[in-house]
Amino acid sequence: MRTSPLTASVSGRNPFSRIKVMEIPFQKMALLTMTTQSLLPGVTTFSTVRGLLCAFQQAVYILCGCLGGISECTTCWYDICTYKNKPCGTLGLASVAGMCEPERSCSINEDIGLGSAFTIAHEIGHNFGMNHDGIGNSCGTKGHEAAKLMAAHITSNTNPFSWSACSRDYITSFLDSGRGTCLDNEPPKRDFLYPAVAPGQVYDADEQCRFQYGATSRQCKYGEVCRELWCLSKSNRCVTNSIPAAEGTLCQTGSIEKGWCYQGDCVAFGTWPKSIDGDWGPWSVWGECTRTCGGGVSSSIRHCDSPAPSGGGKYCLGERKRYRSCNTDPCSSGSRDFREKQCADFDNMPFRGKYYNWKPYTGGGVKACALNCLAEGYNFYTERAPAVIDGTRCNADSLDICINGECKHVGCDNILGSDAKEDRCRVCGGDGSTCEATEGFFNDSLPRGGYMEVVQIPRGSVHIEIKEVSVSKNYIALKSEGDDYFINGAWTIDWPRKFDVAGTAFHYKRPTDEPESLEALGPTTESLIVMILLQEQNMGIRYKFNVPITRTGSGDNEVGFSWHHLPWSECSATCAGGIQKQEVVCKRLDDNSVVQNNYCDLDSKPPETQRACNTELCPPEWFIGDWSECSKTCDGGMRSRTVLCIRRIGPSEEETLDDISCLTHRPIEKEACNNQSCPPQWVALDWSECTPKCGPGFKHRIVLCKSSDLSKTFPNANCPEESKPPVRIRCSLGRCPPPRWVTGEWGQCSAHCGLGQQMRTVQCLSYTGQASSDCPENVRPPSMQQCESKCDSTPISNTEECKDVNKVAYCPLVLKFKFCSRAYFRQMCCKTCQGH
Repeated sequence: MRTSPLTASVSGRNPFSRIKVMEIPFQKMALLTMTTQSLLPGVTTFSTVRGLLCAFQQAVYILCGCLGGISECTTCWYDICTYKNKPCGTLGLASVAGMCEPERSCSINEDIGLGSAFTIAHEIGHNFGMNHDGIGNSCGTKGHEAAKLMAAHITSNTNPFSWSACSRDYITSFLDSGRGTCLDNEPPKRDFLYPAVAPGQVYDADEQCRFQYGATSRQCKYGEVCRELWCLSKSNRCVTNSIPAAEGTLCQTGSIEKGWCYQGDCVAFGTWPKSIDGDWGPWSVWGECTRTCGGGVSSSIRHCDSPAPSGGGKYCLGERKRYRSCNTDPCSSGSRDFREKQCADFDNMPFRGKYYNWKPYTGGGVKACALNCLAEGYNFYTERAPAVIDGTRCNADSLDICINGECKHVGCDNILGSDAKEDRCRVCGGDGSTCEATEGFFNDSLPRGGYMEVVQIPRGSVHIEIKEVSVSKNYIALKSEGDDYFINGAWTIDWPRKFDVAGTAFHYKRPTDEPESLEALGPTTESLIVMILLQEQNMGIRYKFNVPITRTGSGDNEVGFSWHHLPWSECSATCAGGIQKQEVVCKRLDDNSVVQNNYCDLDSKPPETQRACNTELCPPEWFIGDWSECSKTCDGGMRSRTVLCIRRIGPSEEETLDDISCLTHRPIEKEACNNQSCPPQWVALDWSECTPKCGPGFKHRIVLCKSSDLSKTFPNANCPEESKPPVRIRCSLGRCPPPRWVTGEWGQCSAHCGLGQQMRTVQCLSYTGQASSDCPENVRPPSMQQCESKCDSTPISNTEECKDVNKVAYCPLVLKFKFCSRAYFRQMCCKTCQGH
């Protein structure tokens, strides 16, 4: 997903009003168009719309008969958002690595004018498996290469005219892994009439602003327009979404009076950098071998940098990375199987919160070069890695090895890509002289209800084939000379599968509609006896195998060799035109067995012949795509696939028909998957408020171990401790206010009449109310002040004479020090205080 700090929506236009159809540097990709008048009812987010677009794309497949290599890119005038129904900075949405998955091979892009080209290229990058620069990679981070076209946010420092090294690595890995095979088809070529004028010459900077911000917008800042185009918004503010002006837009710098934009720079008007085609640099030294024994691979790479293509020049064609076999000597006896070791490496890694012992899964229905491991003691397997380590055998019965997740041919000499063949005796490059063929037909009439011997297979035999001539209720059995049964013994019938017997693998097959068979490549390490368990009349068993012999002299001196055309191969197609080939092989003249080509005269080898066959039209049939990934890893998800009614009308041409044309039942498109219950998981409740209210503090929350449907709560021990979310985090609501002086209410005046004093409390308190000593003394409020009480002016009763008490000698002092306002002194010195 591409995001930008600014949006570029334009109101008053119909969404999905048009689509930009652009040239993409992959000829095998088509850009589809769509017209819609409004957002569909009930659809509130564009993450939902993207899914609808992919479904629309599949409908277009049916209309146009296209079956692969199509990526739909739609642009619209909506201010698109994901996961919410409100304006935001999202410019596009796409599925990562979904290029060849029909239900994910699409993107939706916000129309921001000519700059939409960058968004579309960015989203196609996601389809090819690219992550954002700086997300899971070093590009765009401090001290590394700057973010480029796959930057998560558009800024003035973003260079959208080129791909970062990280992006190149992502797409290289995507294509090398085989996930881009839908692009291998050859689409019909179409000639496009491209404009000869640069877009910035057709639409000047003002027009480009109007594309982005509406009819009244224009350019408002004339600095580095080739890096950022600044425009007047509807609110008459000068804004930018950091999109560069289009190629060819007029520009000016201190050294260039009249220039135009080229890939983010202002160059002299009318000039373009010279186009330079790329060429390969030297091959690197061979890398380290992937295995120490048993046949690994090492690699060597070269880069298109001598010179690198520039100015629109062509990229290098040819092999970028090469491989060779290494350490082909057999591993020592008792060594651990290489694939088994890779599975065991996951024993110490939790899977869904638990630990398992993993063994290689050898069943069918999985990719040969993916690391599928079986949980020992449990009835499930899973893909632990999308690809095994390079050099791992594709399967136990083949020398072919996996490279980049794909199976590659290995000759019998353990050399990658070698055409070395085993002869009939399983001697690599041999002439077939070290063994002789034994074959026969056993059809003796025997009594039913017991085991009967068919043939003895000597030690060292190879290419063993035992097969009934017709379907019957009888069973082939295999035992040793010591009467120890390996297959179907003791009246117990084994399920068809692979049996490791006498140093080789025997494949026991029992199809419902074909005769029973038993096959092994050999050589056997002991003599074996083929038996038949008779349940009905013996219909006959054919057998053949090659037995080792000892010859005197050299085999190629005893017999001659010559080139032979093999019989015509089966037609490569049952209808709509196929090819039959006659391969040329070197054979021994005495027994017609095939040997290595170098035993014949290579100069006289005749050419291989071929002819057309089965040219009639094919009947309609169902095209069934691969299943998508399950929508959930547990607790029941859904997966889907493409199902179309098609008819082949040529070797590489098909047409799509209505479903009614296919006579058989339509295969299902969707099914449930991963129905097993999810393990308990941690569920975090909301964070508390930050405490204290200012300064450094903490937020707290409750984290529970709950069932996947959140209906049950388990003890914490049921959930993995290493993945438990934190229950406390640091926080801060800003700097705390400083301590301050806090005053209480003034007390009563000390004098009931006249002047006195009153007091109050003055404290230095922190914001929490705690006593503090950090308040500045120079602003401390006073704790005492003078006060004056109103005196009682009621005249003294005449009945009692106002006089000083005789025994009080200090009445003059009372008057002097103004104590007359006090009741006691006023009473004792009534005459002195009278009038005061």
